[in-house]
Amino acid sequence: RLTGVEHVYAFVGGLHLTGGLFEPIIPRTIGELAAIGPEVVVPGHCTGWKATHELARQLPQAYLQTSVGTRLRFA
Repeated sequence: RLTGVEHVYAFVGGLHLTGGLFEPIIPRTIGELAAIGPEVVVPGHCTGWKATHELARQLPQAYLQTSVGTRLRFA
């Protein structure tokens, strides 16, 4: 809404949803991300294990697991 961009192709990065303070907002965060509807979701390591598992479960068509050395190319 802020940028005027109507379609987000990919979300790449960490969500910082680990630990007792942030884990309660995992469902809402994933819900908001799902509403945006990116075709690809690539969470960073700092997203946290619980949030990463929920992303994979709730957005299986978009979720992409990466590791050290993964290269992404969006063309």
